[in-house]
Amino acid sequence: MEDLTTTRELAAFIDAAPSPYHAVAETAARLVAAGYREVDRAAAWTDLPDRCFARHGGSLIAWSSPPQAAPETPFVLVGAHTDSPNLRVRARPDVGSAGWRQVGVEVYGGALTNSWLDRDLGLSGRVVVRDGSGTVTHHLLVDRPLLRVAQLAIHLDREITPNGLKLDKQRHLTPLWGVGGVAEGDLAGFVADELGVAADDVVAWDLMTHDLTASALLGRDEELLAAPRLDNLCSAYCGLAALLRSDERDAGSRRVLVLFDHEEIGSTTATGAGSAEIRRVLERIVAASGGGRDELHRALVGGYVVSADMAHATHPNYVERHEPSHQIAVNAGPVIKINANQRYASDAETAARFAVACDRAGVPVQRYVHRNDLPCGSTIGPISAANLGVDVVDVGIAQLSMHSARELCGAHDPELMVAALTEVYAG
Repeated sequence: MEDLTTTRELAAFIDAAPSPYHAVAETAARLVAAGYREVDRAAAWTDLPDRCFARHGGSLIAWSSPPQAAPETPFVLVGAHTDSPNLRVRARPDVGSAGWRQVGVEVYGGALTNSWLDRDLGLSGRVVVRDGSGTVTHHLLVDRPLLRVAQLAIHLDREITPNGLKLDKQRHLTPLWGVGGVAEGDLAGFVADELGVAADDVVAWDLMTHDLTASALLGRDEELLAAPRLDNLCSAYCGLAALLRSDERDAGSRRVLVLFDHEEIGSTTATGAGSAEIRRVLERIVAASGGGRDELHRALVGGYVVSADMAHATHPNYVERHEPSHQIAVNAGPVIKINANQRYASDAETAARFAVACDRAGVPVQRYVHRNDLPCGSTIGPISAANLGVDVVDVGIAQLSMHSARELCGAHDPELMVAALTEVYAG
């Protein structure tokens, strides 16, 4: 049986990262353990070591430069995102009906809402707490059964069999978490108790639910990985692993890992791919090495971005939903995603560069094209191409159940992607 060490490490990473803030914290801890230094975004960047990272909310940018790198040294970036579709807690969450205590939520991103039914859900995210020294932020993780979105019994919905399940996002997705009146809910008090602070000191939050089922190898021969948030923590982990591996090899470029937040809702936020943050950081890296705007522009012109996001494997029960001449298999290597209307940013040159890197790594490669009669999704790739004016390729690992509370991919594909991205960084 092939070594599944990378996949097991990926599973541990995902399970430790139920929210974008936890994903960033987990990534930061692994970077520090590998010798990277965190830099303050608000401080002057002088005398920077070769390996650094900066974080902002649910986003993180890490970079590794060759020793004594010239200011115009090209950037090679791998970009992914930390957010996933889920149910997010409202600002005033205490609701209820018919003697049940419930928590008001909003649907975040394009969630497969049916996948959140009848699951034991925890609570995670960040909470802003006021203390004697000012306003501070705390990460919250309630990793035990707390919430549940209960499905209506079939006896009360006989039409579900002929007509299928129909969910109203406003009425049918409110989780329950106890019995009693609305006033007894007091989620803020519960959160305060979990953090060990006074309820009046909880100022605001970005809280969300997560499925408590741990990631697991699946199938007779453990050929598959079932996990939450594969889209897109799988890509985030592969980019991180590749960055750390490439540090062991000589490279003529600055290697950058960018983990954005808010891709699932369009990326137009301060921590999303549509923000000025990535260009600002790249400019400051060049400036810290003695360069100016001309050197920055030269570094970008010579640069290359791999937008890493998950790809659609051909579904055995819905083969007709896929382009018949571009079937995609799991455990068959990274997927180059191509769209004539540039919903993916790949073109002939950028796709060829990635394919050549896969060949050097001894990794097979696949090519995905969407059906003409179905709308195609998008990624951070086109946004990065427009913002930076850099060559971009869109790639991903094949998966099923995209945007479900629990997704599925091949157990051997993460190592294949890490090997390919390592070669991109080092090439």
